[in-house]
Amino acid sequence: MLKRWQFTAGTGEYSSVGAVIRRSLTGVWDRFAASDPGLLRLMAGLRTVAAIALTLVVLAVLGTDVTHLVAGAMTAMVATFAIKEKQVRGQAVTLALGLPVALAAVSLGALLHSLIIAGDIFFVALIFGAVYCRRFGDRGTALGLIGFQTYFVSLFVGATVDALPVLALTLAIAFVCSAVVRFTVVPETPQRILQWLRGAFRARVAQLVATHIELLDARPDQLDKVLDDLRRHTARLHESALMIQGRLEDGTRDAATAALLQRRVADAEIATERLGVLLLNARTAKSADTLTLHLPQAPLPTAKNEMPAEDAATVTLRRDLNALHLLVSRGAADQPGTAVAHVRNRLLGYRDEDNLPRASIAVQDVFRGIGEAARSVLGLRLALDGPQDESDDTPATTRSREEFDAEDVALAGAEEPREDDRAGLRRPTTRAAFQIAVGSTLAIVGGEFLSAQRWYWAVLTCWVVFLNTASTGEIIIKGYRRLLGTVLGVVAGVGLAGLVGQHTWTAFALILLFVFAMFFTAPLSYALMSFFVTAMLGLLYTLLNTYSLDVLILRIEETALGAACGIIAAAIVLPVHTDRRTDDLLGTVLSKLDEVVSASVDQLSGGHAADLLGLSRDLDTALDELRASTRPLTHPISPLRVRRQTVRYLVALLETSAYHARSLAATAELLPYSKSIAADPRLERVGRRIARNIETITAHLRGDRTEAKVSSGATIISLLESDGSGAPNPGTVTYRVLRHLQRLDENVSALARPLDVPVAGQPEPKAQRGSRADAGAVRN
Repeated sequence: MLKRWQFTAGTGEYSSVGAVIRRSLTGVWDRFAASDPGLLRLMAGLRTVAAIALTLVVLAVLGTDVTHLVAGAMTAMVATFAIKEKQVRGQAVTLALGLPVALAAVSLGALLHSLIIAGDIFFVALIFGAVYCRRFGDRGTALGLIGFQTYFVSLFVGATVDALPVLALTLAIAFVCSAVVRFTVVPETPQRILQWLRGAFRARVAQLVATHIELLDARPDQLDKVLDDLRRHTARLHESALMIQGRLEDGTRDAATAALLQRRVADAEIATERLGVLLLNARTAKSADTLTLHLPQAPLPTAKNEMPAEDAATVTLRRDLNALHLLVSRGAADQPGTAVAHVRNRLLGYRDEDNLPRASIAVQDVFRGIGEAARSVLGLRLALDGPQDESDDTPATTRSREEFDAEDVALAGAEEPREDDRAGLRRPTTRAAFQIAVGSTLAIVGGEFLSAQRWYWAVLTCWVVFLNTASTGEIIIKGYRRLLGTVLGVVAGVGLAGLVGQHTWTAFALILLFVFAMFFTAPLSYALMSFFVTAMLGLLYTLLNTYSLDVLILRIEETALGAACGIIAAAIVLPVHTDRRTDDLLGTVLSKLDEVVSASVDQLSGGHAADLLGLSRDLDTALDELRASTRPLTHPISPLRVRRQTVRYLVALLETSAYHARSLAATAELLPYSKSIAADPRLERVGRRIARNIETITAHLRGDRTEAKVSSGATIISLLESDGSGAPNPGTVTYRVLRHLQRLDENVSALARPLDVPVAGQPEPKAQRGSRADAGAVRN
């Protein structure tokens, strides 16, 4: 007989089989939501496919021929994916403005159809204007993209003046269908996206806690695999946190609520990441550094040769990690009764020293980490779901609630975004406009030699490789990926064209499938997206009765030509070399790191309060930009293997430093209203060396003539002991702060060697920064 009830570990509750099945399905959905934060890729694909499908249905009912079906489908796709504004009203305005822009572009394309030279000149001017319009934000970017793509549609379908009325009606129908889908069928509102991102963040926290449980139970020969999972889930959690912070201002009712959620998300991220470090430290014979979590293939500290002894502390630790996973993975509506409240109270009790189990210092640190993680879960729940039942609260839970209430009162208004002060050719959009105009001119000339009918494929490739790139190296990598995807897509297109034949609606069904796959995979793999684009084009050519193997081979040739023209233009017209850009971004990251550390130490020493979480967010943003700019240097096709390793090591050091800086900031934020944290003036002294070392590295990075050297030697704690006051006891907040400062000091000092910055007491590096002719940050 099937058992209808099942015991749930962690809470001591019995659950029905139906409840277990529902939780299992919820777990599957949570894993999917974690893989696609906010369901942004899923919704983008569904929205675009639905707009194209509705357009095709309307046009088919009106008896439109295949050529206009293709034009309508392409226009609906452009009108849907081009608009990126967050507010619904802004989306509606941009869509309304996009229709006259599209009609003007298609009309000019039809009028200039037979005027080759005039048409080419206008196309280049249109491309320049479309790129230049990006400086006006999301609306300017969308209108420029709509203008370019609809002009391309006129070239693709061979628009003429006689066919212009029907084509204009087709475009209007496509825009209307796009609006219907966007605002009624698959609506996109900031509040809904933020809600989905919240679910993705919760799912990724749960995944990371589940990995912590695996780390506790892993055999020594399994630690490397578990550590890889730990790195991956930690990076994904950070990605979700940044995505949420980018949506807060538009998705919440006011600035105070946005600041509150930002603080709670940062607390949860730091607490969960710190728990992994503490658990890794308890599982290894030597103290683990967070560099292990951020550097792939980093050596794991010497592992114990046997599984942790199954003593009372280990059993309790496993139970409480499972309980923490339960608290994270189940929403507030799924946690009725007193059992979950009892679990929450027990975990929060570990924030008090008297409630810690008898165990080693390292294991007790893990229990403290569980307590802080439970506190962050409670804070996130209060911020997202509002006040909850307090009847079962213990003193530890009440204290946590009081701390959150004090933080809420202390919240200040959000800062206004800073404007980009770069002007003229220093402005990225202006520089990119000139680069792509030159590249497109070369692509038009070269494309005409390859084919007088389909030269525009080279121009399209040149246009695409410049999107979302900021250096020559990024353009090279993107061009390579597009060419690779195109070659594979041609192979697929040959097979699909033979299978589909003249079955029009079968071809359109496959096109819709490829469009969805194109948008769903775009953020994951540009080569894969290019594959689906090319396979889709093969089907479109089949529908237009212009398919042949020669056409697809020409597609490869035009793609290679367009990528080459883009690379040449990026290299000779106002070039931004990858090494120079990475050096500039590295200097920015170091400056932001200095700001966070200095402000945190100042506040922890009793100084004035600052917007530490805002500074931390600026640091994370700068670090993400640096990480993106180094991808060409760490790509497998890069021939300089040593430089690849150096860049990865530098980025890992900076990610580790950013983690410790965020932890300091989060601790300092608690200072004004916490009963367990007090200012310690001694910390000001030990923070000076870190700030001075960061300034020294930054000066050498800029190429300043300076004799300053990075200081190293005595540990941070020994500096504190030298004034006769003695070191703080392990387990205290001051000791935790000193540990973060010690790791920061070690990581900042470690940056000196790969950057050729002299270190006091060590031999001079072979290459001095003051006399270098190029950026050494990526040339070691």
